[in-house]
Amino acid sequence: MMTMNDTVAAPVLHRPRADDRYPSRFGSEVLISRRLDPVVWGRPGRGPLSESQLNYYTDHGYLHFDDLLSADEVQACLDELQRLRADETVKDADEAVIEPGSRELRSIFAVHRSSDVLRRLAQHPRLVSIARQLLGGDVYIHQSRVNYKGGFRGKEFYWHSDFETWHVEDGIPAMRMVSCSIALTPNTPYNGPLMIIPGSHQRFVSCVGATPENHYRDSLRQQDIGVPDDVSLGQLVEDFGITAPVGLAGSVTFFECNVMHGSSSNITPLPRSNVFLVFNSVDNTPVQPFCGLAPRPNFIAERVDFTPAGR
Repeated sequence: MMTMNDTVAAPVLHRPRADDRYPSRFGSEVLISRRLDPVVWGRPGRGPLSESQLNYYTDHGYLHFDDLLSADEVQACLDELQRLRADETVKDADEAVIEPGSRELRSIFAVHRSSDVLRRLAQHPRLVSIARQLLGGDVYIHQSRVNYKGGFRGKEFYWHSDFETWHVEDGIPAMRMVSCSIALTPNTPYNGPLMIIPGSHQRFVSCVGATPENHYRDSLRQQDIGVPDDVSLGQLVEDFGITAPVGLAGSVTFFECNVMHGSSSNITPLPRSNVFLVFNSVDNTPVQPFCGLAPRPNFIAERVDFTPAGR
């Protein structure tokens, strides 16, 4: 029985660290602030992108290409995705994410380590050279994954900034990362394509809601923490609009780590399967997560091997 002399321990309140330039999930309300890092870290003449392409990326936060990969390269990757999807042992691996309420694969992480075909894709000189120019030097693979969005019931990915999660939960210090989405099936306006709010990368949305321990186990299936509120999202769309860079199999979209993006569910018969590669600068490797919790597993956020890609 508690007496008047007994005390109750107050809950521990995590506060932003002194070195946290992008605090999020600490306050009681959403805050929108300007980004503090460059968008493009490289220069014209230091890679395949022209000055106009670099300027477009600076303004819009993405670049789309229709034919970076050959038909043979796309087919080899698509065959590999079908092999992985048919392997029941893959579904039981820690790297696999299963759709809520079914045994269907939603995602597989660290595919550049488990698959020779996708390892070669992650080292593709065309992809790596673009990432190097955007980030101003050597890059490594922070994360790789396959996203399956099957026909009829492929689930949505809600609006979010990747950097918000990678900063808070993985300890990535700066906005010096780029994602590369490679379409292995046609991405149409109807089958749940990637949607981007172009220009939103110039602002940082500080989200509400403390990060639970082992949050990744739930967030990879359905993300509820680290997403913008309706008011902030509505303001971003009012200011910048929405675009969906669709394309045939083999099309590639590079998008900035802080750009707000998501995708709707797929109720068409047309599946949508993409490989995602996340390139990070070797000068931007993770520190301790800014949420104060243990780091996420290495297959989600690389913390060991910073070997430059393409070397």
